Amino acid sequence: RPVLGVVERPSVIPLSQAQSRMWFINQFDTSSPAYNIPLAVRLSGALDVVALEAAVGDVLVRHESLRTTFPVVGELPRQLIGSVSDVAVELAVVELDAGGVQERIVADAAAGFDVTVDVPFRASLYRVGVDEFVLAIVVHHIAADGASMAPLAADVMVAYGARVAGGVPGWEPLAVQYADYTLWQREVLGSEDDPGSVVSRQLEFWSGVLADVPDVLPLPIDHPRPSRQSTMGATTKFEIPADIRNALMRLASQYDSTLFMVVHAALALLLARLSGTEDITVGTPIAGRGEA
Repeated sequence: RPVLGVVERPSVIPLSQAQSRMWFINQFDTSSPAYNIPLAVRLSGALDVVALEAAVGDVLVRHESLRTTFPVVGELPRQLIGSVSDVAVELAVVELDAGGVQERIVADAAAGFDVTVDVPFRASLYRVGVDEFVLAIVVHHIAADGASMAPLAADVMVAYGARVAGGVPGWEPLAVQYADYTLWQREVLGSEDDPGSVVSRQLEFWSGVLADVPDVLPLPIDHPRPSRQSTMGATTKFEIPADIRNALMRLASQYDSTLFMVVHAALALLLARLSGTEDITVGTPIAGRGEA
């Protein structure tokens, strides 16, 4: 298959499969924070705000995806990568009581993005004490995932160290940008108009597997489903004793499986018994990182 690398880009860059899904969901409700990814870093000591602003700007220059919007051209969205010259970061220091910083960060994370016009990145800086600061960053999932946040924080700190020393970060340019990956993915998957393409074969397979899946699993719930999804939920914590965990690991090993697959099978069986149907579909989030 084609090698993932830097390629010549067309005048209109399409979205990747994952970006298309994120764009579709975002345009249903641009105020929703469901796909916002927050990051907060506490900074102690004398802080050079100007250097930090420059460092955040360095990171936006380095990663095209953080300065990409997704407007509609004709009938379809496109990737519009913002110019480096348009990257301007202003970190106005906001004074906050230390007890209120978490509430403020949550409020930051709860503000939505309209990815057709908003770059999927924003940053705020809060002073919570003498030489105590919190840098709060929010990125939309169309540009990053959970695994992106540690490298993002590291890049900011590397750039800040260079700026404080009066220089610029000396990192090597990225081998590929996300737009390069998008074009590579399109080439690998092929066109839906070609019945022999990878994407056509995948669509045919999953359309058959999911053909008769019920819209709603008839579970014996204790209250009716709301007419509009609220995204509100709760967490129930429990412990699995060590002897049961070890038994599950032995079972997984016996069938060349994983602990996840064994627990997934148990969940499917439970849902089948509760609902009285064998047509069980369980959605599982994955990183989808098939390439570096």
